[in-house]
Amino acid sequence: MTAFILVPGTFTGGWAWEEVASRLRASGAGAHPVTLTGMGDGRNPAEPGTDLETHVADLVRLIDGVDDPEIVMVGHDYGIHPVFGAADRRPQRIARIVCLDVAVPGDGDPALVSVPDQALRDRLLQQQDGPAGDGSAGAGPAGDGPWVAPPAPGEWARTGSTDGVPAEALDRLARLAAPQPLGTLVQPLRLTGAAAGIPTTGVLCTANGASIAMVEALVGFGDPRFLELTRPGVTFFELATGHWPMLSRPDELAEVLIRAAAGEGHVPAAPADRRPAHLRPFLLDVPERPRERTGRVDLHLPDADGPRPAVVFVHGGPVPAEARPTPRDWPTLVGYAQYAAGLGAVGVTLDHRLHDVADYGQAAGDVAEAVELVRADPRVDGERVALWFFSGGGPLSADWLAAPPPWLRCVAATYPVLAPLPGWGRFDPRFRPVAAVRTAGRLPVVLTRVGKEDAGIAATVEEFLAAAGDCGADVEVVDVPNGRHGFETIDHTEEARRAVDRAVRSVLAHLRD
Repeated sequence: MTAFILVPGTFTGGWAWEEVASRLRASGAGAHPVTLTGMGDGRNPAEPGTDLETHVADLVRLIDGVDDPEIVMVGHDYGIHPVFGAADRRPQRIARIVCLDVAVPGDGDPALVSVPDQALRDRLLQQQDGPAGDGSAGAGPAGDGPWVAPPAPGEWARTGSTDGVPAEALDRLARLAAPQPLGTLVQPLRLTGAAAGIPTTGVLCTANGASIAMVEALVGFGDPRFLELTRPGVTFFELATGHWPMLSRPDELAEVLIRAAAGEGHVPAAPADRRPAHLRPFLLDVPERPRERTGRVDLHLPDADGPRPAVVFVHGGPVPAEARPTPRDWPTLVGYAQYAAGLGAVGVTLDHRLHDVADYGQAAGDVAEAVELVRADPRVDGERVALWFFSGGGPLSADWLAAPPPWLRCVAATYPVLAPLPGWGRFDPRFRPVAAVRTAGRLPVVLTRVGKEDAGIAATVEEFLAAAGDCGADVEVVDVPNGRHGFETIDHTEEARRAVDRAVRSVLAHLRD
């Protein structure tokens, strides 16, 4: 018989799993909802010194006491850290690990890295590094030293989408939540690699921003870390709900866990082309143009006398700081810039420092600095400039939409993110193009939309178009019905080529008006 060990996330205890456990038992399985040390109903907080190793030891003792021959460990949110810690110590007892709306942690990772709210992460790190050096100095979110207070009622979405959770379940969540010991979040997870071969299933909650399509896209990037997702024994399921499926979809979750234990689920395929998707060739055969580099900015120059209009191509992200080549050398950005140069404009690519969703302010400064450098170049007509944003760079368009300068003749966006995605936590309202478009006036916007878009990103595009329609903004939509996110290097179709050509020529027409 299979026994499921159900490990809760931050602030919660075994009570959060009651409905799922009941359904698992009704199916004939064993179910062990876990209340980790100090994580009950909030009435008896953990003792000082409770840390990640304390919770790993809790699970090791439970594993040693389970008689069932097959154990499936399920970790939600923070719970995946002690799950992997315990599995690393008892790998021979574990048949499968299920990661419930959370990524697989690595050796040395503290649970803090998975907290979606950057402001909360910074505050916890500051608390950890207080004058006493032991995590007890300074006031935490509740002013109580080595514990982290649960979110206030109404703020649980900061820890993950609450989509689908009934009001009474949210009330219970807030009422029973326990303070989280700071040491459980900041102590690094230590793994020997003993659990590396255990079959693993990811259960992705689409309303929280994760999906199988996103996993397939990551695999397509060719990064060895993501290619690990194609190894034997790795499967995936989706649930159309938020970050708390044990509260919002207990029946469906129980069914998925039973199927996962049987080895079912979607199996990502390794890409036939081992090159990362974003480094494959551009879909158009573009003649090479002269290229000059100044700092973080490259100019792709046309054959022309006198100042020419410019198109500044702003890459998406977040992009890891160590990524090589950097985005200004990616085939998509270079392809667009060279194509624009071939049609008589100066094409501009740049690197900005969007390495995390908390970096939009820093990246916005980099883009503004690059624009001023470009406008000051004598080969550029500084009164005729367009800005073109891609993917996660979309929020950077908000500044320019909110208060367009007279020299900005057009804003373009291709498969853009135009509002914060689920799981981004508290986000700077400055970077919300959905709101900024209401003050864009008659500034032309050329938006390229792909038909096979991630649902979360597609929702932000539709929200933007609705806002643009309400205020009469000048938006032209270029549709690529069969295109995917990043289609320029993965969908070499005539439909995709026509879309790129139409979008580029439309932007250049606005520069000539």
